[in-house]
Amino acid sequence: MKFFPSLGRCTGLAGLVLLACSAASSVQAQAAYPSRPVRIIVGFPAGTGPDIVARLLAQKLSEGWGNMGVIVDNKPGAGGLIAATEAARAAPDGYTLMLGETGQLSIAPSSYNKLPYDPVKDFVPISQVVSSDFVLLVNPQKVPAHNVKEFVSWTQQQKGLFMATFGAGTPGHFGAYMFGDAVKLKPEPVHYKNTGDALGGLFSGDVQGVFASVGLAAPNVRAGKLVALGTTGAVRAAALPDVPTIKEQGYPNLEFTSWFGIVAPAKTPADIVAKLSADIQKAVKAPEGKAKMEDAGFRVTGTSREEFARIIAADTVTWGKAVAATGFKAD
Repeated sequence: MKFFPSLGRCTGLAGLVLLACSAASSVQAQAAYPSRPVRIIVGFPAGTGPDIVARLLAQKLSEGWGNMGVIVDNKPGAGGLIAATEAARAAPDGYTLMLGETGQLSIAPSSYNKLPYDPVKDFVPISQVVSSDFVLLVNPQKVPAHNVKEFVSWTQQQKGLFMATFGAGTPGHFGAYMFGDAVKLKPEPVHYKNTGDALGGLFSGDVQGVFASVGLAAPNVRAGKLVALGTTGAVRAAALPDVPTIKEQGYPNLEFTSWFGIVAPAKTPADIVAKLSADIQKAVKAPEGKAKMEDAGFRVTGTSREEFARIIAADTVTWGKAVAATGFKAD
């Protein structure tokens, strides 16, 4: 019988070799990704806030990946649910991503009786890209108000408060309820298919107000087409520095924001998720990328995937309470 006193040492060396090979494979996988165009699904039409963010991000990622194509694929409808459903069912290979937003990932679980996807089980968070305050807008040709108190006083003399939303279950929808609760009015939400239709309702006088993102509101406000009565953030929005927050105007409990971030289908390889998260943070925090996002009216965040997961979970609780207070449930 032969004895091999160095067998344990050889086994240890073999293990180290296997670990080294595994690490090398992971590095090679990250280096090889992406090897073909990456698609970012957006649940809202071209020209809207999410679309603007997705396209700016796609441009910077493509440049960082040697001009590898990054395609923005708009799948509007149902407050973003159509896009989320498709993204949840996509192959988990890193080549289909979604620019998710608050409504799809944190509000929908409480506002829908049945969701065709599970925000927690069907997606892996990669990075929150930006956050955005909302602006309460009115049409100066229809509503003689320049601040929140004037608007409240005027609406009290009307037959009702009709507020446009960009769809049932969106932040603007429940923001209208939160506003009504803060000013002791009962709003009647009027749901539109998209932002263009909602603003059209404001211009025609079919509705009296709308909560729109700063990015969407700023050009119309600067052009004098709409009047911004107040913003919903903790501090004034950089894109509209002369517009006071609603909190400043005597309504301390009325503060809410939205956000957009990249998620991937569950079971996307961990090394690809890590690379995506690092590359997205780099893209949005680079001076040029950050400046473009801010010029569009957004607050750049570029979080880690762990922080984004915490934000989604915390907002699910916060918005869940707001939804419960309204008693709203969609089929």
